[in-house]
Amino acid sequence: MFFASPTFGTIHVVLSFVGIFAGFAVLGALIKGEVRRDAWTHVFLIATLATSVTGFLFPFNGFTPALGTGIVATLVMIPTLLAIYRFDLEGSWRKRYAIGAVVSLYLNTFVLVVQSFLKFPHLNALAPNGNEPPFAVVQGLVLVFFAYAGWRAVNRL
Repeated sequence: MFFASPTFGTIHVVLSFVGIFAGFAVLGALIKGEVRRDAWTHVFLIATLATSVTGFLFPFNGFTPALGTGIVATLVMIPTLLAIYRFDLEGSWRKRYAIGAVVSLYLNTFVLVVQSFLKFPHLNALAPNGNEPPFAVVQGLVLVFFAYAGWRAVNRL
């Protein structure tokens, strides 16, 4: 089955990396109080949505944390996409877009950290169960960074 293949897994991971990379360009602009409508923004939104959608296509049995994260990420993307493509960032939709973009990038980065601790032997040795202090510290730092970036972006807009 294609959705269980290494090829499909690679497509999903590449989409995620593309979304994260473009997302940091978008985040940089948001922190400056700018909302860009350029290729970075469109690539970020498309790749991030595609990452969530392709995540649902992997075979799974029952509810998993990955599935829960995908559901939340998709729900966050709906008003984010509406804000920029339907409501043209007018009024409160500008801040809704900023919040949604930052949360979407955070969720992708959160998953990147989880996967890094699972896949890289040196990190896995530090936190084999994903609940040890090194894992918690890294995820805490990621959360603090995005909370600050989001706060700054919203206040600059």
